[in-house]
Amino acid sequence: MEKETQTRPPVAIGHVTLRVTDVSQATKYFVTLGLRLIHQAETFAVLELRGGTHLVLRSAEEPILPGTKAPFDLMVDDVVVARQQYGAVGMNPSEMETGMVHRWFTIAGPDGYEITVTSSHTSGRAV
Repeated sequence: MEKETQTRPPVAIGHVTLRVTDVSQATKYFVTLGLRLIHQAETFAVLELRGGTHLVLRSAEEPILPGTKAPFDLMVDDVVVARQQYGAVGMNPSEMETGMVHRWFTIAGPDGYEITVTSSHTSGRAV
């Protein structure tokens, strides 16, 4: 394995797509979480996360089953503070859980998606 450097990795995930039944409502939800709105139309929206990854919301053709796990986790620098902030705006976060690498909680997202919010694993490295 090569010696690790402090430079950013040369590759990133550009876009992650989530199908939702109400793009406008889902956009408001993710803005409340802290994502930056880039573009919104009737059938899709683009929101930006730290590092430049875009979450693309697209209209779902079929209803989403409540409790469906979102196809991604969100990562925050301070998971305890994020849980408090999301609770303060009525997102009803789960209890905190602790694993070998992360601490995390879940919140109900648009269409009843289960969204996991995890502690950072970057260890101060440039990303």
